[in-house]
Parts: sequence; C-alpha cells; structure tokens
Amino acid sequence: MDSKKRYELITRNLQEVIGDDELKKLLKSKKEISVYWGTMPTGSISIAYFFPMLKIADFLRAGLKVKILLADLHAALDSVAWCDLEKKYNYYERAIVTILKTIGVDVKKLEFVKGSEIQLKPEYMYDVLQLSSIASVHDATKAASEVVKQTKNPKVSGIIYPLMQVIDEQYLDVDIQFGGMDQRKIMVLAREILPKIGYKSRIELINPLIRGLVGEKMSSSIESTKIDLMDDEKTVLKRINKADCVAGDSDNGIMALLKYFIFVNKNDKGEKFVIKRDKKYGGDLVYKNYEEVEKDFVSKKLHPLDLKNGVADEINNLLENFRKDKKLKKLHEIAYE
Repeated sequence: MDSKKRYELITRNLQEVIGDDELKKLLKSKKEISVYWGTMPTGSISIAYFFPMLKIADFLRAGLKVKILLADLHAALDSVAWCDLEKKYNYYERAIVTILKTIGVDVKKLEFVKGSEIQLKPEYMYDVLQLSSIASVHDATKAASEVVKQTKNPKVSGIIYPLMQVIDEQYLDVDIQFGGMDQRKIMVLAREILPKIGYKSRIELINPLIRGLVGEKMSSSIESTKIDLMDDEKTVLKRINKADCVAGDSDNGIMALLKYFIFVNKNDKGEKFVIKRDKKYGGDLVYKNYEEVEKDFVSKKLHPLDLKNGVADEINNLLENFRKDKKLKKLHEIAYE
C-alpha cells in the first residue's frame, strides 16, 4: 500500500487532522509509525466505542503500530473511586477486546497499556511537575473542560488530568495520538507545551462526536442517549424506537449510527444493509451504501420505523458476542454492582 492510500485509510471519517503535512511526510518515510488511543474505565461501555475501534482497524490495515491505553489513574482523577479501579479496568479490557474481535481486528497486533504501569514512574511524574510549572491553571482547566466532570467546587485532579494526557504521548513513545473531538483542547495543549520541556509535538487525529439517540451527544452518563454493550434485544429495540428520528430529516442519532458505524463495518466486509419488511409493505429493502439510505429517508421513501427496525436488527446481531460471554457479564456485574 503506497503512502497516498495509507493516508486515505488513516484519515477517512475523521473530523480533523492536526499536523496534516507532518503525517504525509511521515508516511513517505521508512519509519515505523505508532499511534495510541486512550480511554479511562468509568461508566458501563456503550456501542459508541465501536467508532474508535473501527479507526483502530484502519490504522492496523495501514501498517501502523497501535497502542491502547486503559487509563485507570485518569479514571480516578475523574471521580471513579480508587477501590473500584481494578474492577472497571478488568471489564473494560475484556469488553474492548470483544469489540475488536466482533469487527474482525486481530488483537495480537495490538499493545494494551495499563496507565498506572507507566504513570507512577518517577521520571513520568517529574515531567508532569515540569508541565505544571509551564501550563497555567486557566489553560489546564480549559483543556480538560470537555473530558473531566465539571462541578461547582472542582478538584485539583481536574488540572492534573490534562497534563498527564499530554505527557502520555512521550511515555507511550508514539508519533500520533487519536481521540474524539472532546479531546481536542488537550491535544492542542500537548502540541504547544511538550516542546517546552524538550519533547517533540505529535500528530493529532480527531474523530467526530457521534449524535446521541436523544439530543446532541452520545454519552455513557446519560442513559437515554446510548445503547449499552450489555443491553438485551428488547432494551435495544426500546431505545432505538424512542430515538429522535423525524421523517425527512437526516440529522439524528440513528443516521449517525448508520453512517459512522454500521456502513463502515459492512462496507469493509463487503456486506449490504437489509431492512426486513413484510411483503404487504413492499418487502425487504437492500442498501449498498449510506448515501442510498439518506436519499430515501430525506425523500420520505423510507419510513422512520422501518429504518429503526433495520438499525436495531444490526445492533442486536453485533451484540450477540457480548451476551454470550459469561465472563464478561460477571466482570460487568462486579464493576457496576
């Protein structure tokens, strides 16, 4: 695969690339390129995690070395009880591996890193302290504003959090950080201040935030906006049926699931999206790509209920691996008892 095709695969469906020219130059070199994606084990995982995992699959196909950081200490800094960190970590690790296997990713090619195993080293904390003497309270607070829970009486941990994410790039020894649009301010801060303590700035790849089933943002902390990995078939159908989906308006969470999740997965596997319907209503509908669905939906040829039923069927099929995994269920019960 040449550098142009690798670039297209790495950047497809992204919201933004910070350091685009740097990425193109890096791809033309013979250097092994590494990227990391991090998450903190907090609330029960939703299907929103499929979005970054589909990009992880792209990175691997493009020949990048991929590291997944399970940031347990960041979870504590974001108000998860310290005594619960290991329980949630264990669930997250198995759940993420299951997501990757479900979309056909070879997990042997990935490196999983537990945050506390690198972040408690003296040299790491020394550099966090260096950054704390450079970054202002205002800059650190602003950077963390979309990822750390905001309260009327904020903790000091909310300022430490972004500084640790900044220095993670150096101690994970990567060329690229990948994250969601809510991480952008931390990524920009990293590019600004890492060179001030003698480290290179990294390329930042940013995924769009996906619409929730209800409202603007899919959030693990707002039940009505998401579908949990552990939801049963009836719960999935119930949540999908309650989702915002006005006939003729494609700006909703159902269409976002189709565009950034279902069709990406299906197109990579060479499959079509099928909406099952009774013959008296015209029979099954078959779509090769998202654009076909959007065209029919906007023109009101595709009814919202038919669309919802088709999406619910797809999600339920994907969640079968999670429902069958007894160990995962047990880990979930322990983490969220």
